[in-house]
Amino acid sequence: MKKLLPFYFFSCLCLLLIACQSVEVSAASGSSKKQSSYELMTAENKAMQDDPTLNPAMFWVGDGEALWNAKPSTNKSSCAGCHQDAKKTMRGVAAHFPKVVNRKLQTLEGQINQCREGRQDLPKLAYESKDLLALTAFIAIQSKGMPIAVKETSANREALKTGRQWFYERMGQLNLSCAQCHEERAGLKLGGSLIPQGHPNAYPIYRLEWQTLGSVQRRLRNCMSGVRAEQFEYGSPEMAQLELFLMWRARGMPLEAPGVRP
Repeated sequence: MKKLLPFYFFSCLCLLLIACQSVEVSAASGSSKKQSSYELMTAENKAMQDDPTLNPAMFWVGDGEALWNAKPSTNKSSCAGCHQDAKKTMRGVAAHFPKVVNRKLQTLEGQINQCREGRQDLPKLAYESKDLLALTAFIAIQSKGMPIAVKETSANREALKTGRQWFYERMGQLNLSCAQCHEERAGLKLGGSLIPQGHPNAYPIYRLEWQTLGSVQRRLRNCMSGVRAEQFEYGSPEMAQLELFLMWRARGMPLEAPGVRP
């Protein structure tokens, strides 16, 4: 009997490892079905996102509407002066960004700043500034419920390829890639919380952890910091490329912006 004990414990260990691997394989194979991280939230947090009177992000939407209609001090036209009623002209716009505009890959925030500089003679708004988040949230909410429509084209093909490489490339002192968490281990737990698939369909979001609204680029920088990697700069080509791939990866999912997350 004593001779059998080491073999018994070795067999149990092997079975445990096989079981753990099966859980990971199951989670990874299940990730082929696109799932919003909304589905992983508590009923209370879902209600906060769903009810405009409870969603804190609506304060930014209101500020964005005011900025949309405000005539700039440069005597140039307001956003509304060119684009008229955002409910009509901005419907579906957020579902197509990032996109190539004048041979440059632009995020929605980048396009807002391009309009400010080129059309209104106004300075760019800083990333994560209240005004840029407000305008982004106001434009994004016009497409709420619409499917993400980012497609691969001849114009964005190289940027999309590079964004895909960023998603699968291991980085930082922890030597982890985006895919290792959000594809291979999606649905498993990390620190007691379920790992989401990492889709950007609700940005900008009000994150309870942040106690404010934030962009997808802020979240990406948080992840890079978490794996102890050098962070991409806000508004950089690398950020736009990675955001493009993430939106392409989430194509067909309905936009929830502005969302709420823990």
